[in-house]
Amino acid sequence: MKKTNTKTIVMIGMFAAVLAVLSQISIPMPSGVPVTLQTFAVAFTGFILGWKYGAISAGIYILIGTVGVPVFSNFSGGPGVLFGKTGGFIWGFLFLAGCCGISHITKKKTVIALSSTFGLLICHLLGVFQFQIVAGMGFWESALLVSVPYLLKDAISVFLAYAVGKVVLKSLRAANISVCEKGI
Repeated sequence: MKKTNTKTIVMIGMFAAVLAVLSQISIPMPSGVPVTLQTFAVAFTGFILGWKYGAISAGIYILIGTVGVPVFSNFSGGPGVLFGKTGGFIWGFLFLAGCCGISHITKKKTVIALSSTFGLLICHLLGVFQFQIVAGMGFWESALLVSVPYLLKDAISVFLAYAVGKVVLKSLRAANISVCEKGI
């Protein structure tokens, strides 16, 4: 089994912190699901760290928020958030980060685009399912309220995370700073 080095642990923690900070840039919505930069942050984390470490970083963010540290949107935290109206989207971050991190396995842009889109759709499906249960609404009614209006913004966020991730990785390599896994 390969040992995890200090640099990798620092990068995972740093990106969990980036996710926590970007989660606070939030616009409340009447549905209770705010517009945030979380999707960008999670996708960026996956594109930079790779599927495994990106998902671990998202998992650490979720764990920290679950124990009560106010890292979720609008400085919220605790298990009530994770099991509330927006919790399904938060669980979906694990899949989004992992699927975006596929970019560390392949250079094929079609595969990266499909994998990232799949991760985004899983994130939205989990969000809709949990919202539906918590709010006591039907699937399509929930989807039209908390998913469909956000899809274009989230797709653009994932694309921008990929574009910014390429530039950041190039700059890190030029500065002779390696990341956790070989990246985009």
